[in-house]
Amino acid sequence: MKLASLKAGGRDGRLVVVSRDLARAAAVPEIAPTLQRALDDWATLAPRLEAVYAALNAGTRADAFAFDPAACASPLPRAYQWADGSAYVNHVELVRKARNAEMPPSFWTDPLMYQGGSDSFVGPRDPVLAASEDWGIDFEAELAVVTDDVPMGATPAQCRERIRLVMLVNDVSLRHLIPAELAKGFGFFQSKPASAFSPVAVTPDELGAAWEGARVHRPLEVHLNGEPFGRPDAGVDMTFDFGQLVAHVAKTRELEAGSIVGSGTVSNKQGDLHGSSVAHGGVGYCCLAEVRMYETIETGAPQTPFLRFGDRVRIEMHDADGRSIFGAIEQTVQRHDGP
Repeated sequence: MKLASLKAGGRDGRLVVVSRDLARAAAVPEIAPTLQRALDDWATLAPRLEAVYAALNAGTRADAFAFDPAACASPLPRAYQWADGSAYVNHVELVRKARNAEMPPSFWTDPLMYQGGSDSFVGPRDPVLAASEDWGIDFEAELAVVTDDVPMGATPAQCRERIRLVMLVNDVSLRHLIPAELAKGFGFFQSKPASAFSPVAVTPDELGAAWEGARVHRPLEVHLNGEPFGRPDAGVDMTFDFGQLVAHVAKTRELEAGSIVGSGTVSNKQGDLHGSSVAHGGVGYCCLAEVRMYETIETGAPQTPFLRFGDRVRIEMHDADGRSIFGAIEQTVQRHDGP
């Protein structure tokens, strides 16, 4: 099943069910006005939403209308929880290697995670706003899951059963603001502005064989200014699966239905800089920081700039038949001049 939230529905959007081919949609106020409301009573409402989904795919839903990703908010325009992990330890290892820093062995057994801003996500076609290019604007292409209620102390196996939806993320980072924030000892805040999620969130069964071991085994495709930049397989080199990431959050607290847990930047182990780029036959990267790490390791200094005003980023994933699964996040970097 595929679900989205239209902006024309107040702060929490208006829930619509979307056809498998992303061509048609239907509003379902008689079932749930918002995605959060559906998640609050998932066991009761999901079967009714599935019936609408089946009718959409069969072409028998009389009130169906053309689906427009540009009219979408993120599937959850705001959420009770947004916790982002770093499941692809290769990415962390590269960051530390570029700084000539050893990586603690615990990073392979205990996930890194931070709590992001969850009160106002931006839509999949909304701009990335920043007041200055000097902030080091970067995209981070990731996946995320949306949970049902999860009790405190739930095991990874129990947490896998509580995953209700999967979606894509652009977790924007302001790289030049990060060092000073981390030096204070309290972690990210200003350096992590509003994230954008894919137009559509899907139930895990919609992924078919690509959903295995609480991982998504498909390439995550990134284009920068219309050129291929990355296509690493999200199921490869993911040290911690989504069940483990959710369990990490639940160790000391319960999660409410509608909580979002991210994978961190998708990253595959590769060879040297030239062998890892898409242009040279590699799988490329899901953020600019990673290619800059390779450049630092090989040449002593980064050469690729961070994003500039006017740059365009597209993040998407296709199934084995070439069909877009979640729709595309497509954002342009724009200057923010204040309220």
